[in-house]
Amino acid sequence: MKDNGFDLLVIGAGMAGCTATARAATQGMSVCLVDVAADVGGSARYAGYVWTMPDHEVMAEQNPDGDPVLRRRLVDGFGPAVDWLRVLGADVGPAQRILSYGRGHRLDTNHYVDLCRKILQDFGGEILLGADTEELTMSGDAVVGAVVRTADGAAREIRAEHTLIATGGFQADPELRARCLHPSARTIALRSNPNSRGDGHRLATAAGAAFGTAGAGFYGHLIPSEISFSDADYVELALYYSEHALLFNLDNKRFTDESLADHLTTMELLEQPEARGLLIGDARVHRDWMTTAYVEGAIAPDKFALASKRGGRVGVAESLDELKYLPEEWGYDGSVIAAEIESYNASVRDGSPSVPRALDALPLDEPPYYVVETVPAVTFPFVGIRTDANARVTAESGDPIPGLLAAGSDTGGLWHRAYGGGLATALVFGLAAADTAASAGLPRDA
Repeated sequence: MKDNGFDLLVIGAGMAGCTATARAATQGMSVCLVDVAADVGGSARYAGYVWTMPDHEVMAEQNPDGDPVLRRRLVDGFGPAVDWLRVLGADVGPAQRILSYGRGHRLDTNHYVDLCRKILQDFGGEILLGADTEELTMSGDAVVGAVVRTADGAAREIRAEHTLIATGGFQADPELRARCLHPSARTIALRSNPNSRGDGHRLATAAGAAFGTAGAGFYGHLIPSEISFSDADYVELALYYSEHALLFNLDNKRFTDESLADHLTTMELLEQPEARGLLIGDARVHRDWMTTAYVEGAIAPDKFALASKRGGRVGVAESLDELKYLPEEWGYDGSVIAAEIESYNASVRDGSPSVPRALDALPLDEPPYYVVETVPAVTFPFVGIRTDANARVTAESGDPIPGLLAAGSDTGGLWHRAYGGGLATALVFGLAAADTAASAGLPRDA
């Protein structure tokens, strides 16, 4: 079947795709939304805060190696994007601090993606769920739509003036994780929907898209090892408190400044032997951080109790000396780690820790000690399709590929071993994609 055509074909119905479809529909464009899943929403259904850096200075400080053009577009576009959410009728909370450097809002993402779907339907758009996009359709060097295998098994060629790739990244594909992130990433836990398996990556590659940047890393969090991890655990079992604890690798050494951010430590742990480490906090860390909310208004479970209940490798040492009783099969030397903690405590007191702790330079000297073995879990990669500030996909030459757009976690270049909000990125560049399609003379007569 060959369609007469749409103004905008959106491949992927997560935060970026839903945003673009709602924006485009309200601007009078004809829109077709396609997703492999049985429902819209993707990983956005697991999130709850839309936030980023408050200004260009903080963005440059926190994300110095990110593309400066994309950084500026995100910061400049965030306020208008939040205004658009409110005009649309989304459930958006007041401004609040997020982490030590961000500002944003609580957002009912389930309500939002359902609202986007309703808007698209009300404006006469089409939604194809359970549908695989097999290939992009090319006319010369321009993308003019795609071939989609619908839920009933039929092949359908959909023509479109613009096609937006918004499939959510490649984090659900072990081989792409190993190739683009790190060899150890092949087997790490997935903290994301299972459908973001690199479809956008493959489609864009065939169209000649540029990708970047190597070594940029990924967004994720530490979780307890040796547990069965599911979507219900994405927040509850994330060990955000690692920023206030000490993390030791299998060589019984600290290897990074844990205090900078749990998501940064997660990237560093992936590159350590066997991609696992021992996270240790004292009674202060347990009282002040393990059992408190990471973001104001979020849930506040006891992370240690949950890890213990779920069968993780955990333990409580009444003194540093008791760390020598760590199970041998774990592979750590508790006596060496105890000595490392004592050395760390002494160095903090004289102001010269061998591995600095910029944001929490306090000793761990209040027993008991809470021990959790931890491993990385990936949410989405920072390596992806290169775009300009208007969400146009670029070739290796830097020139836009006509008719092809990308937004959200399929894209790369914005973040480089730094993070300032996945929902905000999808929101701002999803809007940019729709506006780019509109500015190209759309809507048009079918």
